[in-house]
Amino acid sequence: MATVTETIHVGGVRCERCVMRLAHALEGHEGLERANANLMGHVTLAWDDERTSREAIVERLGKAGFPELAAV
Repeated sequence: MATVTETIHVGGVRCERCVMRLAHALEGHEGLERANANLMGHVTLAWDDERTSREAIVERLGKAGFPELAAV
């Protein structure tokens, strides 16, 4: 198992409620080990690269209204 950690910048985060929506969107994602977001839209993710991919996580965030803006 290889854990990958990365911080990405997403749009759509404006308040604490947005952070909670983001957390809910990622809840139960197979292979995601940790996620931490702040009000600036910076999301630090840690995932098992044998069970999921960066692309799958970013796609899930985008579908929930949090598109990736740029890597941090």
